[in-house]
Amino acid sequence: MDFHMGSLYWRTTVEKGLPPFRQPVPAAYYDIAIVGGGISGALCAYILSQEGLQVALIEEKEIGHGSTSANTGLLQYSNDIMLHELMEQIGNDPAVRFYKACEAAIGQLEIVAASLPLDVQFRSRSSLYYASTEDDVPRLRKEWQALRQYGFSAEYWTPAEVESAFPFSKAGAIITHGDAEVNPLRLCRGAVRYAEEQGVHIYENTRVLEIHSPKEEVRLETTNGEMRAGKVVFTTGYTTFPCLDHGKEKLNRTFAMATKPMEDVSTWKERMMIWETERPYLYTRLTEDDRIIIGGLDEEISSLLHNRSVLHSKGEQLKRKLEDLFPEMPIEIDHIWAAMFGESTDNLPLIGRHPKFPRLLYLIGLGGNGTVYSMLGARLIRDLLAGIPNDLTDIVRLDR
Repeated sequence: MDFHMGSLYWRTTVEKGLPPFRQPVPAAYYDIAIVGGGISGALCAYILSQEGLQVALIEEKEIGHGSTSANTGLLQYSNDIMLHELMEQIGNDPAVRFYKACEAAIGQLEIVAASLPLDVQFRSRSSLYYASTEDDVPRLRKEWQALRQYGFSAEYWTPAEVESAFPFSKAGAIITHGDAEVNPLRLCRGAVRYAEEQGVHIYENTRVLEIHSPKEEVRLETTNGEMRAGKVVFTTGYTTFPCLDHGKEKLNRTFAMATKPMEDVSTWKERMMIWETERPYLYTRLTEDDRIIIGGLDEEISSLLHNRSVLHSKGEQLKRKLEDLFPEMPIEIDHIWAAMFGESTDNLPLIGRHPKFPRLLYLIGLGGNGTVYSMLGARLIRDLLAGIPNDLTDIVRLDR
C-alpha cells in the first residue's frame, strides 16, 4: 500500500553516499523478528538491540519509506484527545499515567537522539495550543487546569499575551513545555543504523509472505527465504495487521506543505510548535534551515490522493492558512505531499500481545502522536518480552 504522494521534504535531508545497510548472513534462529521498518520498528530495534537478543528487522521496501517519510516531526505529550477528556473516557489515573508516559517518552527520545551516529535534529521546544474559536476557550481552560493539577508544565495565555508574542491574536492558548521536534526520517534511519551496529540483522526489500505460529516458534516465509523466530513484533504502521482483526482503527488522509527557507523568522516566538483546538486541526513548525512545515486539512477518506491538481490546491489552502498566522512572511511553497494516517476509535495506540497467540506482539502507533507512541511502545514491548510489569499494559492492550 502507498502511504503518500507528492514531494516529500524529509527525503531531501537524508545524506547521500551513506553506506547501505549490510546484507546479513541469515541466522538459523532469531529470538525476535520485527516486521516493519518505519519509526516504530526502528525504535523497537534500537531498544531490543540492548537486550542481548538475536534480532532481525524486516522491511518490505527501504527503511523509513512509508508513513515515516511523511511525518512532520512534532513531538508533544499532549494528544489528539485532551487530558480531561481522556480522564472522562478511561478514568483519571489511567489517563494521567498515559499522559505521563508520553511526557517521559520525549525525554527518552532525546537520549536516543544523542546516541545515534547522525544528527537527527532533535530540538526541545514549547508548543502553543490555541483556541480556534471563542467557543473553545472554556474547554481549553479546563484542559489547562487538568494539566496543572497533575503536574504538567503548562501556562495559560490570554488573547493579549498571544498577541504580544505573535503577529496574530487568538481567544486563548495553552503553552506546554517539554515538547520537541525532530527530523523523523533521520531519526528512523539513525536508530536502525545504531541497531545494526549492535548486531541486529537488517533486511530491506524483504516481504513477509506467510506467517506460521506453532507452539515452539514462529516461521516467517519471506521473499528472502524462511526465517524462524521465538517471537514476532509487528510494527507495520497503517497497513493491515497480520493475524489481527480488531476493528479499532480507521484510515484518513492528510496534507502537508514545506516552504522555501525563510529569511527572517524573528516574529516566531521561541520557534514554538503551533496547533489548534479545531478538529481536524492545523499544525505548524520550523525546520533546521528555517523552512515552515504546515499540515492539516484532514479528510475521512481511506484511499490515497492521486490527483496532482487537487494536491496543488491543498497546498495553496495551507499557504493561505499560514499567511493568516504570519501575514508579514513571504511564503513560497517548495514541497507538497498527501499522506495516509491511521487513528484508533478511542484515540489510543495498540500495543501488546495478541490475545490468542502470545508469540505475536504489536506496536501500532495510531494517531497524531505516532513517534511518541513508538518510543513508549518500544519500551513496553521490551518489558512484555522480559516479563517486567508496565503500568501502560492494560491501557493500550489489543483487546481493550
